[in-house]
Amino acid sequence: MNALRARSTLVGGLALGAAGIAILWAAGLAFPVAVPPGLVILLVGAVVVAVFRTRWSAGVGSFLGLFVLVGFAVSGTGFDNVAGQEGTLIAVGQVIEVIGVLIAAVSGTLIAARGD
Repeated sequence: MNALRARSTLVGGLALGAAGIAILWAAGLAFPVAVPPGLVILLVGAVVVAVFRTRWSAGVGSFLGLFVLVGFAVSGTGFDNVAGQEGTLIAVGQVIEVIGVLIAAVSGTLIAARGD
């Protein structure tokens, strides 16, 4: 995979994770503040990775993906959301978020390791 495609995959994963959070928000999932912090963090991370084409920015993207994945795992409601206990739209949003940040975590790690 060439460097541009790999970086595009990383940016896309972060954006997909943010889209999943936006779906959760639109579906009525309660967040601690008016705008979900994860949404803002992932979008800013995607911009950083797109603008700064360095190893450290890929590491930041990877870290953000991993950070959100850990948050999902320890939240206490993440797996219930995927199981559909809060409704179908929330389940879809949660799955989209997890897929996006998983893509970001893996692709960011590979880019940083290669030095692209």
